Amino acid sequence: MKKPEEPATEPDRIVTAACGPLEQEQDKSLRPIRLQDYIGQEKVVSALRILITAAKQRGEPLDHVLFYGPPGLGKTTLAVIISHEMGVHIKVTSGPAIERPGDLAAILTNLQPNDILFIDEIHRLNRTVEEILYPALEDFALDIVIGKGPSARSIRLDLPRFTLIGATTRAGLITTPLRERFGVTHRLDFYSPEELRRILTRSARVLEVTLDGEGGYEIARRSRGTPRVANRLLKRVRDFAQVHGQAVSNRQVVGEALALLEIDELGLDQMDRRLLATVIDHFGGGPVGLETLAVSLGEETDTLEDVYEPFLIQAGFLQRTPAGRRVTEHAYRHLGRPVPKTQQGSLL
Repeated sequence: MKKPEEPATEPDRIVTAACGPLEQEQDKSLRPIRLQDYIGQEKVVSALRILITAAKQRGEPLDHVLFYGPPGLGKTTLAVIISHEMGVHIKVTSGPAIERPGDLAAILTNLQPNDILFIDEIHRLNRTVEEILYPALEDFALDIVIGKGPSARSIRLDLPRFTLIGATTRAGLITTPLRERFGVTHRLDFYSPEELRRILTRSARVLEVTLDGEGGYEIARRSRGTPRVANRLLKRVRDFAQVHGQAVSNRQVVGEALALLEIDELGLDQMDRRLLATVIDHFGGGPVGLETLAVSLGEETDTLEDVYEPFLIQAGFLQRTPAGRRVTEHAYRHLGRPVPKTQQGSLL
């Protein structure tokens, strides 16, 4: 069994919100670098605009900022935007990459005044490293112990004033002492289809793809409320249109491309539909225990719980109950199955 803070292994799915290093590098061209170009998360953007303007007027770094929410919603993008708006450099790293206090010390001592340190998956910081971080955040100082045993001594290194921006998909795993050291905390929510359509319109210009309004909306409504998924689907539609000699990616072209990828009109892929069908066909719609369901599907329990279930629950296809997993009336209708009387009225 994995430790709670370790993420489940993410299967190779086109609709996953997770992003590998190579894809992250490729997607840099699609990311806006100014707040005025950022689409969605209007309350967060408005609050950040005020914070940035005030900090620049005072000539001070921003307060430490924590972004949390599901993956693929723009936490890293916002951190990069903040660095551009503030006119400072940004150092990007992740919690698992900082294994020892010396790793953190090397990063902090190389920052310039007002620079930004962005730590992704900050909930996975080593506890020893996290404790070294506390005085750095509060007093902009680093306490280092030199030597061992009776001859050991502690020295304090002064650090330049900097801003820590943390990002996490699991805010509940961040320790209270660390959470309290952030002056600004924002949750990022899923995007509406209209917001995703506007993002796709911008991405299509960058990728030099001719995408009409209906085609953009068709991709948007299958993108699980996540810009990263939307941009990934746009690239696959671009490939399909190119190979089939289509000059414009309209609704028909998008529909054919995504049907080939087995992404249905609500964004469910083959594995999503298989999970729901298994609960219906093998367990009468549920409830069924997580371990029993995992064995039936040939998947790990943490993969089901952390990777597949969140979207199905958020979209109203699946329920977690004390007795086990249960599909909703919405799932029956989406799969074209007759709804049992016991399930009628279970639509979320």
